[in-house]
Amino acid sequence: MIVSILIFLLLISVLVIVHEGGHFLIARSNGIRVNEFTVGVGPALWKKQRGETLFALRALPFGGACIFDGMYDDDSETMDDERSFKNAKVWSRIATVVAGPVFNFLLGFLLAVIVTAFSNWLYPVIAGVTEDSAAAEAGVREGDLIISMNGKKIHDASMATLYSQLNKGEDITLVIDRDGNRETITFTPRYSEEDKRYYMGLYIGEPGKVEPKNVLRYAWYMEKGYFDMTFLSLRMLVRGELNLDSLSGPVGIVKIVDETYEEVKPYGLPSVVLTMLDLAILLTVNLGVINLLPIPGLDGGRLLFALIEVIRGKPIPPEKEGYVHMAGMIALVVLMVVVLFNDISKFIR
Repeated sequence: MIVSILIFLLLISVLVIVHEGGHFLIARSNGIRVNEFTVGVGPALWKKQRGETLFALRALPFGGACIFDGMYDDDSETMDDERSFKNAKVWSRIATVVAGPVFNFLLGFLLAVIVTAFSNWLYPVIAGVTEDSAAAEAGVREGDLIISMNGKKIHDASMATLYSQLNKGEDITLVIDRDGNRETITFTPRYSEEDKRYYMGLYIGEPGKVEPKNVLRYAWYMEKGYFDMTFLSLRMLVRGELNLDSLSGPVGIVKIVDETYEEVKPYGLPSVVLTMLDLAILLTVNLGVINLLPIPGLDGGRLLFALIEVIRGKPIPPEKEGYVHMAGMIALVVLMVVVLFNDISKFIR
């Protein structure tokens, strides 16, 4: 568990540094003064003033902050300072706000290139067909390559498996490649009373190396797959199809890291590194997407106010925007506490 905790701390620290580093670099390039760049929350373990910015490492590695001059009313001696955040041009503020999530996505792509280049890709090839299943009766055969499922392009076996697991009895239309010819097959999964879910009757996945010329393209497929998974999870959460146990905070992520580490440890250090990089791609994509949601207190909330300013031609009064962000931050802190206690309870169960 100690190794897993250290891996978790390393992963989270890198993701936070990249996210806040995006804000920092774009703010500085637009002339916005950065008062503090901090990794973690709580009491400071280390501080260093470099030029205009105080760099700090804090005790709890559950986030970070890039605090711009003028972000809050009491940050600047005068709000007429042209280098304060609130006095910067609106497009400079928009670029600064979105830079954090964008840097997370860029990190995800870079890691995906590494993972794709050095790992096996699980191609969406039919590895087996259950006898008397709906898929078998429809004519699906072992060796068929899935091109799309219900109109969604399929590039790896995990996405095909995920869509099949989420099926609730709706028809499934597969476009497959069979010996160089494309065919369309439609069938309805069958319900298992024992497992309380629908099954296609297919085993999907054939490992293979990605050719060097295709690494960048398949790295994008990998990151896009995690985008799709994140948005799908958010949609299910909004619809009430996921419960609180589906959410994971720091404790839950440590558990995931530990289970993943123990599973791949017997295969050696390279497998551990590549698997953890794969997990980092999922986490950095999640971090970027969540921060872009139009929720007060997050980057997406500030982006929303900036876009409203573009449409209106004038900003929302700072005090009103401040109240909204404060309410959002309080709600997020409450949610984090609830998720934390739920994670701990899952450990005990």
